[in-house]
Amino acid sequence: MKALQLLGSDKDGGAETYFLSLVEALRSNGVAQACALRAHAGREQRLEQVGIDTCVLPFGGLLDLSTRGRVRRFAKTEGAGALIAWMNRAARHSPKGPWGRIGRLGGYYGLKYYRGFDHLVANTRDIEAWIIRQGWPREKVRYIPNFAAPSAAPAADRAALDTPEGAPLLLGLGRLHVNKGHDVSLRALARLPDAYLWIAGSGPLENELRALAEQLGVSSRVRFLGWREDATSLYRAADLCLFPSRFEPLGNVVIQAWAHGLPVVAAASQGPKDLIHTEENGLLVDIDDDAALAAAAARLIADPALGNRLSQAGAERLAAEFSLDRITAQWRELLQPYGVA
Repeated sequence: MKALQLLGSDKDGGAETYFLSLVEALRSNGVAQACALRAHAGREQRLEQVGIDTCVLPFGGLLDLSTRGRVRRFAKTEGAGALIAWMNRAARHSPKGPWGRIGRLGGYYGLKYYRGFDHLVANTRDIEAWIIRQGWPREKVRYIPNFAAPSAAPAADRAALDTPEGAPLLLGLGRLHVNKGHDVSLRALARLPDAYLWIAGSGPLENELRALAEQLGVSSRVRFLGWREDATSLYRAADLCLFPSRFEPLGNVVIQAWAHGLPVVAAASQGPKDLIHTEENGLLVDIDDDAALAAAAARLIADPALGNRLSQAGAERLAAEFSLDRITAQWRELLQPYGVA
C-alpha cells in the first residue's frame, strides 16, 4: 500500500521544500507513495523525475466542493494505506476512508482541521507538547523532526554573483516575510563594511527590503537571489549563516547549516533557541538586535577556529538527532501499521 502525501500550498517555503525532501527520502528507502498537490510546475517536475504518481487538484477554500472527492478517488486508485496532510488546507481536504489519516504539523496550526485524524506528527518538541495541551491523546501524537542532508552540488560561483572571493560572505535563507527578519540582517550588514550578504528567498517584502538596502547604503553588497533550488551550493559558498527569524517554530535553516559545516548566528526565537546552545554549537542573539547580530558575525569572521568548533558541534548533534536515516526510520515505523512498508 502507498502513503498519499497531500500538499495544498502553491508557495515556495521551508515546509514546501521539506515536503519534497521527505517524499524523495522515503522513496529511496522503499516507501511506496503518491502525491496530491496544488499546481506548482517545479514540484510537479521534481515528482515526475523521481517517478511519483501525482494528481494536481485545486485545494481551494470553503467554496471548493470538488477536491475532497477527487482526493478520495485518487487514494482508492493508488491503493493508499495512509494519507499524510501537510498543513491545514491539505487536512481540510483529507477524506475519511479505509486508510489512516496523519497530519504533519510544522507550526501551531488550527487543530479543528485534524478532527478524526489517527495521528499528528509534530516537527518540534514544543509543538508536540502544545498539541497534547490542546487535548489530543498523547498516544496519537508523535515527534518526528526534519532531517538535513547535503547534496553533492559544488559551491556556488561567487564571481557569477559579483561577490569578491576573499570577502566574508553571509548567507540568509527564507521567505521575504516580516517573520524572517531579513531587515535585521541588512541592518547588521551596515555594521560589517567588508562583508557581503546573499539572501535566498521570495516573498511579499522584496521591494521593501531592496529599498532598505539602498537606504542603508549596502545595496552594492547584497544579492537578492530569489527562490533557489540549489541550497547546498549556497551553503558551501558562504562563510556563515545568519538566521534572525522573529518567529520560528523549528529553524530548518539551522540544521541545514550544520549539515553543510557552516556556523550559525540566530535570533533566539522558539526553534533556534531549542536547537542552539550558544557558544557550543552556534551563537544566539536577541530578536531584532542588529547590533548583536553584527557583533556575533564579526566574531566568527575574525575567528575561523571558533566557527569550525561551533559547526562541528552542530554536525554532531545533527548526526544524533536529525540524520536522514534516523528520520526516515521513524516515518517508516509510523506508517507500518497502515500497511505502508
